Amino acid sequence: MVYKAGKVQQKRIDIYRWLLTAAILLAGFSNTLLAQHDPYTGQVWTSKSKAEYDSNSVWYAFKNGTMTGHFRQFSMATFNEKEYPDYYALAVGGGIRYQTAGFHGFRFTLSGFFIYNLGSSKLGEVDEESGARNRYEIGLFDIQDPENTSDLDRLEELNLSWSHKNFEATFGKQILNTPFINPQDGRMRPTEVSGLWLHWKPGKWNLEGGWLNSISPRSTVRWFSVAQSMGIYPQGLNPDGTKANYNGHISTRGIGYLSGTRTFGERLSVQVMDQWVENIFNTAMVQVNYQHKVGNGKILAAAQYTRQDAIRDGGHPDPAKTYFSPEQQANIFSGRLGWANPNWQATFNYTRITKSGRFLMPREWGRDPFFTFMQRERNEGLGDVHAWVVKGTRNLAKKRWVLNAAAGLFDLPEANNAALNKYGMPSYGQLNLGTSYTFGGHLRGLQAELLYAWKWQRDDNITDPKYIVNKTNMSNLNLIFNFQF
Repeated sequence: MVYKAGKVQQKRIDIYRWLLTAAILLAGFSNTLLAQHDPYTGQVWTSKSKAEYDSNSVWYAFKNGTMTGHFRQFSMATFNEKEYPDYYALAVGGGIRYQTAGFHGFRFTLSGFFIYNLGSSKLGEVDEESGARNRYEIGLFDIQDPENTSDLDRLEELNLSWSHKNFEATFGKQILNTPFINPQDGRMRPTEVSGLWLHWKPGKWNLEGGWLNSISPRSTVRWFSVAQSMGIYPQGLNPDGTKANYNGHISTRGIGYLSGTRTFGERLSVQVMDQWVENIFNTAMVQVNYQHKVGNGKILAAAQYTRQDAIRDGGHPDPAKTYFSPEQQANIFSGRLGWANPNWQATFNYTRITKSGRFLMPREWGRDPFFTFMQRERNEGLGDVHAWVVKGTRNLAKKRWVLNAAAGLFDLPEANNAALNKYGMPSYGQLNLGTSYTFGGHLRGLQAELLYAWKWQRDDNITDPKYIVNKTNMSNLNLIFNFQF
């Protein structure tokens, strides 16, 4: 289907109409409530404190448990240049979370969420000129079934935890926020994992780790084994340029994770982490954070090094079906320098991925922790990268109103260099503008969020639509309302 100018104009009129409808609906909805949710840091449910009950019965622990709820509305629109297709979607959803009171240190947690598509463009449609599919709006629903608009529900948390003093163990389905496995930046619901997770704080150390055997990625409604979760999103290309085909062909028993963070006074902290995906690849990271007080503010500095290596044959003996080529090794350096006070923060950030190999991490699992990360794009699947990003944050109205801005330049290898460019992404620039407001008083629980992202191509000689549509010379607009109680 070739998009003519008239059809594009009509599509954009439809998008504006849906955004206006969303704003009207949300204006009415906000008069009822909504609450703080930060899709970037991974806060998904509010926490309600409850007295620690240790009675003589499990019944008493269940009777005195706490119930929390979360309603979420997400409007999104993507605008591509020229005759290329535009997209829009309006999603709503809600969920309930229950946690028992303590019973000799034990707690049981259960939560679930549902989603409805109130209206959208055809998210499963393929653009005939570029061969591109929708990239962003489809993530609000189920990427495995774009035509499903109503039967979108998922069991999220189902776990048993035990805590004693400064130690906690959780077994079952849960939400984690680690450098590479995390809820990710905003869609409707986060990535979740299942397994055994331990957290211990001895003295100035903060230790955590465990074993994960299944994952439910964001933008899906099912749970998958670790191996099955890799490749649900587009798989890109193998280093030799052939189409990657690892989904359903690689094998692993799970993910082993260990992290330790040590503080040295008020200025310095060091984190060391290792993430081992049995039979596929290993990722090790060390990060150093430093801050120095100056007047009512402080100077911020941080440095990070990440290394990745294949384990055995990277998941499969056939190079066409493996995930991590044994011939490659990834080395990533990232740094930050900035200044902050209670109401301002500004940082300059830089990341270098060397030519030794592509940085690989299943996008189904989370976003990367590099300081140059910007919402609506990633540098996963790339090698030989230079990235420069300036970020700023301003707090107003006693920190209820937050303004965010970020601008970055990303020098990438040639888009057709599959050995260092898995998804055919050209060099680009990006600007993000965002704001959020947390209501109080009669509207306590309501939080509104607006994000605008614009990406432009840095090489005008690239004209192939497959390197442009949904990648560069485009903008993405997001309007989000949350209510938690």
